[in-house]
Amino acid sequence: MTSVELFAGVGGLAMGVSNAGFQHKAVVEIDAGACATIRENQRRNVQPLCDWPLHQGDVRSFDFSALGEGVDLLAAGVPCQPWSLGGKHRGFQDERNLFPDTVAAIRTLKPKAVLIENVKGLLRQSFAKYFEYIKLMVRHPEVTRKAAESWMEHLSRLERHHTSGRQRGLEYKVIHQLLNAADYGVPQRRERVFIVAFRSDLGIEWSFPAPTHSHDALLEDQWVTGKYWDRHEVSKKHRPPAPPKLLPRLARLGSLLPLDAPWNTVRDAIAGLPDPEKPRRGGGNVLNHVFQAGARPYPGHTGSPLDEAAKTLKAGDHGVPGGENMLRLPDGRVRYFTVRESARIQTFPDRFAFHGSWTETMRQLGNAVPPRLSQLIASGIAQRVM
Repeated sequence: MTSVELFAGVGGLAMGVSNAGFQHKAVVEIDAGACATIRENQRRNVQPLCDWPLHQGDVRSFDFSALGEGVDLLAAGVPCQPWSLGGKHRGFQDERNLFPDTVAAIRTLKPKAVLIENVKGLLRQSFAKYFEYIKLMVRHPEVTRKAAESWMEHLSRLERHHTSGRQRGLEYKVIHQLLNAADYGVPQRRERVFIVAFRSDLGIEWSFPAPTHSHDALLEDQWVTGKYWDRHEVSKKHRPPAPPKLLPRLARLGSLLPLDAPWNTVRDAIAGLPDPEKPRRGGGNVLNHVFQAGARPYPGHTGSPLDEAAKTLKAGDHGVPGGENMLRLPDGRVRYFTVRESARIQTFPDRFAFHGSWTETMRQLGNAVPPRLSQLIASGIAQRVM
């Protein structure tokens, strides 16, 4: 099975797609720092990156026709800044809105399937009409926007075409869902929109994978059975009491125990890593595991508790935003996550090296798709297109 990856970043989505059995014909990314990270891992012979034909440059100037048709999957982590809750909210007016260019690639490559990832902010009410426009563009990629046509006018024409019954040419069946990465074993509460489309002529039936992990199962492990603390060898005298606000929820759990696996926590993710504040104990021997001073909390930004799934790792426009990407220890102290800890929270393997300064690598991580989640979705797609 073949694939093409757009807006690859450091390759979180691309890695998951590769691990699901797809072979990339092209991996396209414009950011020099992200490309440097991919190339460093290719030099270090980190699989599956070694087989990626990396193209550093703008998707808008890439010649997709040179790849030919017959691609099984087009995957794209379309830039999220126009739609991010933490951004400037310019949406379709933002020059970084590259959804139309993604559709242009679909039109050229005619892939069997499409996988697009973006931020939760894309679903906000103010962008609702444009989100419908995105889905209709993907559904009918050959109904192109005319030179003097506004996107609203193009949307109206797409709606008329969609409802006319005159279905012809290249078309896709499109579905979307908001997924929380924690529900799939990623130790991070990270909500992202995934759009999946299959070429209509293939007659493929597909649905998003059901969650495999739950918060209730974690609460049961921690506060009902104590298995969580046993697993981490935390003595009973050092176990915190159940938070009072959780007591009603825990009472309900007693009558109906969850069947899912527990959410993974920060403690689960960083287990086995040495304390980065004590390099003499071996912290300096772990790849990208270096203490970064200067962390401080402020209202609304108090870090991720050790025994909960991490808060969403963020990138910011210029690196790590203040007060984010921090670990909050049980005694109330906070410190920044190291790059390696953040990589584990994003489910990158320990052999994967990040290139650049701490701020730059944390930006790369904040923009990445967790490979574990992308592999799960791509594996389901692979079963239908192989």
